[in-house]
Amino acid sequence: MARFRYRMQNILDIKTQLETQAKMQFAQAQSRYNEEEKKLAALQERKKYYVNQSEALRTGALQVTELRENQRALDRMDELIKAQILQVRLAQRNLENARERLQEVMTDRKTHERLKEKAFDAFLEEEKLAESKEIDQLTSYLYGSKKEE
Repeated sequence: MARFRYRMQNILDIKTQLETQAKMQFAQAQSRYNEEEKKLAALQERKKYYVNQSEALRTGALQVTELRENQRALDRMDELIKAQILQVRLAQRNLENARERLQEVMTDRKTHERLKEKAFDAFLEEEKLAESKEIDQLTSYLYGSKKEE
C-alpha cells in the first residue's frame, strides 16, 4: 500500500502555528484584562475606605484640615477610578479582538484539516480501486492459466 502524503501539509502546519500564537495572544489579553479589573477593584476599595473615614471625621469633633485632605483624597480616587475604567475598557476591547482573531485562525485551520481528511478519503478510494484492479488482473491471469491447462 502506498503512503499518504498531503501536498498542503506545510500550509496546515503554518495554520496550526498561527493558532498556537493566537491562543497565546488571547491568554495574554485575558491576563491583562484580569489585572486591570483587579486594579479597579482595589481603587474602589480604597475609595470606600476614604468614604468611611469621611463619615467618621464628620461624626466626631470637626477638624477642617482633615476633612479637606479626605475630600482631596476622594476626588483623587474618583480621577484614578475614571482612568482605570478606561484601561479596563481598553483591555476588554483588546480581549475581544484577540478572541475574534483566534476564532478566525481556528476556523481556517479546521478548514484545512477538513481538506486533508477529504484528500485522505480520496487516497483511500484510489488505493481500493488499484487493489481491486490488481485482484481482477490476478484473477484473470489465474483463470486464463487454468483454461490453458
